[in-house]
Amino acid sequence: MKELSIRAISGAIYVLLLIGSLYMQDALTALLALFGILSLVEFSNLIHLKSFVQYIIFILFFGGFWYLCLWEKNLSGSDEAIQILLVITIFVNLILIKDLFTTKRIPIFSSKSYIVTTFYLTSGFIFMLLIANYQNVFTPQLLLGGFILIWVNDSAAYLIGKNFGKQKLFPRISPKKTVEGFLGGLFFACVSSYFISLYTKTLGFTSWLILAIIVSVLGTLGDLIESKFKRQAGVKDSGVIMPGHGGLLDRLDSIIFASPFIYLFLRILSYVS
Repeated sequence: MKELSIRAISGAIYVLLLIGSLYMQDALTALLALFGILSLVEFSNLIHLKSFVQYIIFILFFGGFWYLCLWEKNLSGSDEAIQILLVITIFVNLILIKDLFTTKRIPIFSSKSYIVTTFYLTSGFIFMLLIANYQNVFTPQLLLGGFILIWVNDSAAYLIGKNFGKQKLFPRISPKKTVEGFLGGLFFACVSSYFISLYTKTLGFTSWLILAIIVSVLGTLGDLIESKFKRQAGVKDSGVIMPGHGGLLDRLDSIIFASPFIYLFLRILSYVS
C-alpha cells in the first residue's frame, strides 16, 4: 500500500508539472530542456557513455532550434534545418527498430553513442517542442494530446495484459508485454482520440485517430527499445528520480521515440489540407 501511494504521488507530481507548464510557452520550454538533460543522464548511464560531449550537443541543438523556431521564425533556412533534423532522426530511429528485431544486442560503439544520444534522445525533445509550437503558433494542446494518447495506451495495455494477456508480445525483451495488452492499448487510445479531438479543438477526429495509431505503435516500439538498452545494461529501471516508477526516461521513452513521427504526420497533414 505504501509503495502504491509513493507511486501515485510521484506520478501525480510528474503529470502536474507537465500540464502546469502547458499554460506558458517559456515554462514548457524550460521543463522540456530539464527533462531532456535528466533523461540524457539516465540514458548515458545505460550505454556507459562517460562524457560531457552529449550534454553540450543537447544544449546546442535544443537551444539552437528553440532560437530558430521560436524567436527567429522567418529566418532563412530554419525550416530546411528542421526538415534535415527530421530525416536524420527518423533514419536513426528506423535503425533502432531494425536493431530491436534483428540483433541480440543493440551495437553501441563510440561514434554510434553520440549519434543515438543526438538523433534519438535529443531530437525527441526538440520535436516535442516543435509539436507544441506547430506552424509557429503556441498550441500545447497538440503535445498534451500526444501525452494523453500514450498514457491511455500504456494504462490500458497494462490492465488488459495483466488480466487477459496470454500471448507474449516480445518475451526476449519485455516478458510482461502481451499481444492482448498491445491491442487493448491501441483500441482505447483510438477511442480516446475522439474525446481529444472534441475538447482540444485542434485537429479533426480522423487526424487524431491516425495519431492514436502512430503513438500506440511507435510508442510501444520506443518502450521496447529502451527496455532492450536496460536489459543490456543489466538494470530494471533507467534511474530512481521517480519513486515507484523508476527513472524519468522510463516515463518518457514512448513520447521521445514517437514525437518525430507525430511531427512528420503534422507536416504531411499541412501539405495535403
